[in-house]
Amino acid sequence: MTDQQVSSLERDIEETRDRLAATIDELVYRANPKTIARRQVRDVKAHFVAPDGSPRQDNILKAVGGVVGVVALFVLVRRVAGS
Repeated sequence: MTDQQVSSLERDIEETRDRLAATIDELVYRANPKTIARRQVRDVKAHFVAPDGSPRQDNILKAVGGVVGVVALFVLVRRVAGS
């Protein structure tokens, strides 16, 4: 093996090591519980608030309607079970 081939191989190993280190750093960041929580909060907020800051009333009304429906179902079940 020539000196040039050795140098090329060493360079390739170093570049691979750098890419692997960057990948590991990214995985550690993504797996961090605080990062996951922030991402989830951002996704939920985006569902209810438009990028311009205005509320997305259609999604809000759907969520409120679902909550009211579940509460009504519980009330109905308790009344039927209590009779």
